[in-house]
Amino acid sequence: MLRVRPFSTSSARRGPQNLIERIVQKYARDLPSPDYKVKQGDFVSIQPHHVMTHDNTGAVIGKFKAIGASKFNNPKQPVFTLDHDVQNKTEKNLQKYKNIEEFAKSKGVDFYPAETGIGHQTMVEQGYAFPLTMAVASDSHSNMYGGIGCLGTPIVRTDAAAIWATGRTWWQVPPVAKVELLGKLPAGCTGKDVIVALCGLLNKDEVLNHAIEFTGPGATSLSIDERLTIANMTTEWGALAGVFPVDETTIDFVAKRVKVLGGNHSRINAQTLEQLKKEAQPIDKDAKYAKHITFDLSSMSPHISGPNSVKVATPLAELEAQNIKIHKAYLLSCVNSRQSDIKAAAEVIRGHKIAPHVEFYIAPASKEVQRDAENSGDWGVLVDAGAKVLPAGCGPCIGLGTGLLKDGEVGISATNRNFKGRMGSRSALAYLASPAVVAASAVTGKISSPESLLSSSSAPTPKPYSAPSFKVTIPPATPAEKVKSVQSTIPGFPASHTGELIFLPADNLDTDGIYPGAFTYQDDIPPAEMAKIAMRNYDPNFTSLLQKNDIVVSGFNFGTGSSREQAATCLLYAGVPLILAGSLSETYKRNAINNGLLCLEAPELVRDLIAAFGKPKDTPTIRTGWTCQIEYGAGLLKISKNGGSAGAGKGEVKEYVVPVVGKAAQELIVLGGLENWVKARIADQ
Repeated sequence: MLRVRPFSTSSARRGPQNLIERIVQKYARDLPSPDYKVKQGDFVSIQPHHVMTHDNTGAVIGKFKAIGASKFNNPKQPVFTLDHDVQNKTEKNLQKYKNIEEFAKSKGVDFYPAETGIGHQTMVEQGYAFPLTMAVASDSHSNMYGGIGCLGTPIVRTDAAAIWATGRTWWQVPPVAKVELLGKLPAGCTGKDVIVALCGLLNKDEVLNHAIEFTGPGATSLSIDERLTIANMTTEWGALAGVFPVDETTIDFVAKRVKVLGGNHSRINAQTLEQLKKEAQPIDKDAKYAKHITFDLSSMSPHISGPNSVKVATPLAELEAQNIKIHKAYLLSCVNSRQSDIKAAAEVIRGHKIAPHVEFYIAPASKEVQRDAENSGDWGVLVDAGAKVLPAGCGPCIGLGTGLLKDGEVGISATNRNFKGRMGSRSALAYLASPAVVAASAVTGKISSPESLLSSSSAPTPKPYSAPSFKVTIPPATPAEKVKSVQSTIPGFPASHTGELIFLPADNLDTDGIYPGAFTYQDDIPPAEMAKIAMRNYDPNFTSLLQKNDIVVSGFNFGTGSSREQAATCLLYAGVPLILAGSLSETYKRNAINNGLLCLEAPELVRDLIAAFGKPKDTPTIRTGWTCQIEYGAGLLKISKNGGSAGAGKGEVKEYVVPVVGKAAQELIVLGGLENWVKARIADQ
């Protein structure tokens, strides 16, 4: 049984909050005091409003049972939506779906069967994702909920199992980037063009692992569908969330949903609408942000992503001039298959036929979307033109089912990812564009703008191309507030740790470098042997250089690459008590802390280490001679610089601020990870 003394603070932190912090505040539990204000960087225990799993529900069920859980903390908190492999009618997949449905019924969990709709669309339509709430999902595109002002963010499967069993998991509030949208979109430009341009032009990890808060007159000028599209692809931009303000447009959207769903809906009704109106207050003027990006929507022109990378964005006019022949076109996925998207495509295609050599695949975001599109006549326009209909679901977007790209083919899609091989062959080329551009290209058989197909009365006047206007500002560093009020009061968690810094001067040190893939699926390797494997692909000498109490420090984007828990546990078994990095892969950080290994970001320290030691290729692991004392409760590093090159500050003592290790993280470290934490809470109940 976990017993914790009261987590005390002598004085609560106060101050203005941005929208992300304000929403997290509502769903954070066991804060140091009732009036504690959540801030960026805080480790908090969260009890999200809802948690969604899809086809991966079966895997989460396995984790749920493995930790000894049998009862759901709150059966109305989870949502099961089957949407990924819905075209697969094999006996094995149908049995998998049946097992998930039966499990949902046995636990009283809301369940949406295959072909109901894509899970993220269901979350929005049915009010599980609701403005000013926090909803999580075991899927990376949960960012989409931010389009209606809901804080949506992805979690891993262990987190989902923990929420089922206890109602909670943990989250470190990310740095928040304020993205101020100015002006209005010109005719012919869409929300898809905006996010394609942001991903492709601001492509140096400007918002990596940030939460984005969209503001400004441009944000309020966008429709809900445009906001959902932009929020959805903040995932591809590298962010953990992308949230729009709750304004009159949002309120109107909810009011319309009340009418569609009727007055007796449990989540979207007159009462929840009125409560939302009361809660929708302006954000504090003095709210703090890690970055400020301005983007002028009026400077936009249609853009296309790719081929095969969201980090490449090219003006449509430039690609159109190249006469790029296409073989397949797609109007589907959670980012662009809502009614407004179907309408935009139908307006372009009406009166035309799909080019003979092109296969044009369409799928609605949900049954409701298809019903409304059929009633408006737009769906029929696409079908009559020769579109091939697929069921509501993910399908080709994730490389499943009918219509995948073959060797040497070129595809243009209204989906959200065009990574090499994702939608079929690795030798194919995949471009991303708005629904109207996809439709025009399907008719002409090459990448095309819609103008030539639209009547003169409906065709927008092409805007002369000029580069979109944007600016990135990072607020100047201010003297760090040293929070000395938070105390380490959980038995077994140290107040501080002292050790030498062992420096790995590499950026993008991936999980294969930390724990080679050749060992990943060997489940019988004992911990002592895993410890010896640590960093083998990065530096075979690492473990021989590692000493007791050493603190490992690496460069930026540490732990990138595939998700493998062994890349964290091998270092834990090697005796590493703490990893510091310029920045951390969010997936690696979750896997590490979920297994009891603490990771913190310390970018200023890493820059000083690089200045002192450089990045020598012949010395991948450096014993620095720098002694580090970390005070976990205060978020403070004290470094005695006893090594480094001449003039690099020998003998200097310098302090650095790192995130405070709060109660949520402390419990996980003390108990050895999230699964043990869940077991302790179950026993405590």
